[in-house]
Amino acid sequence: METNGAVRPCEVLVVGAYFADLVFHGLPRPVQPGGEVFADGFALVPGGAYTLAMGMHRLGHRVLWSADFGTDVFSGEVLSCAGREGLDDAAFRHHPFPVRSVTVAMSFAGDRAMVSYQDPVDPESLVPLLRRHRPRVLMLPQLRWDDEMVAVARAARQLGTRVVMDCHDTPVTLDDPAVRRVLALVDVFTPNAAEALRLTGVTDLDDAIAELARLVPTLVVKRGADGATAVRDDKRHDVPAVPVEAIDTTGAGDCFNTGLVHGFLEGWSLPDCLTAAVICGAAATTGPGSDAALRADDLAHRLGRPSGAQQPPY
Repeated sequence: METNGAVRPCEVLVVGAYFADLVFHGLPRPVQPGGEVFADGFALVPGGAYTLAMGMHRLGHRVLWSADFGTDVFSGEVLSCAGREGLDDAAFRHHPFPVRSVTVAMSFAGDRAMVSYQDPVDPESLVPLLRRHRPRVLMLPQLRWDDEMVAVARAARQLGTRVVMDCHDTPVTLDDPAVRRVLALVDVFTPNAAEALRLTGVTDLDDAIAELARLVPTLVVKRGADGATAVRDDKRHDVPAVPVEAIDTTGAGDCFNTGLVHGFLEGWSLPDCLTAAVICGAAATTGPGSDAALRADDLAHRLGRPSGAQQPPY
C-alpha cells in the first residue's frame, strides 16, 4: 500500500467489496417464479464500492479503495475497469483463490429486483489503514455496528476524518443498542427512505427522519422520486428530484453519495451538497449500473457553478 516508503496522498478512502453487476434493463414486468421475461438491454458493469471509488475519482478527488480481488473472471473484469478509469490500486488486496462478488439486477418500470452472491474473505483491519493514509473522508457502503466499526469511528475522529456511512438494506433496527452506538459515532448517515423506515420501525417517513436525526450528526435520506432530505443541527433541508428518463437505478444511491461527499470536500453548504447529490444520483439512472456517473465538469455545468472549492473545506 506504499510506494518507495511514502504513503500515497488520499482525500477519500473507500472501503467495501466490488460487485460485478449483471444488469437486465427494460423489463416489461417483474420476473415471477416459473416465468421468463426478456429484457430490452443488458450490461456487465462494475458495482458495489467500485461505484463510490470511481465516482469520487471522476469528480476529481484523490481516492484509495480498499477491496479484495481473486483469480475469478469477475475480479478480473472489475480490475480491468478500475485500470481504465485510472483508479489507484495501492489498497487492493489480491488473493490466490476466487473472490466472486456478483449481483443480478433486473430493472423494470419504476423499480428493480436484485440477487447477489459473495465469496467470504477475511476483512482487513481498518484502523491501521486509516492511520496510514489519514483521509479527509472515509466512505462505507453499508451499515456496520460491530466492535471494530466503533474502533474505526473513534480513530477517524482522532484523525479528523469524516465518516460517511450508507445503510445498504442491512436487516437491523434501532432496537439493537449496538446500532445506536455506531450511528452516534459516524458523521454522515445516508439511508434511503425504505431503510430509514425499517431501521426505526415507524410507518411515517417524517417520523423516521426525526428519530434518526436525533442520533446522527448529519442525516441524509434518499427519497427517490421525492428527492432527498438532510438534517443537521435540527435544521431540515429538502431538495426535489431531478426529472430524467431512467434506464436503471442500480448504483444511483452510490452516485448520490459521491455528489454529496464532493460537495463536502468543496466546502459547500449542506443544501448545495444535497443538490449535487440528487443530480449525481439522477444522472446515474440514465445508463446501466454506474456507467453514467458524472465527471466534475459535467456536475459543475449542471449546478451552474465553477468546480473549485468556494468555501472552507468540510
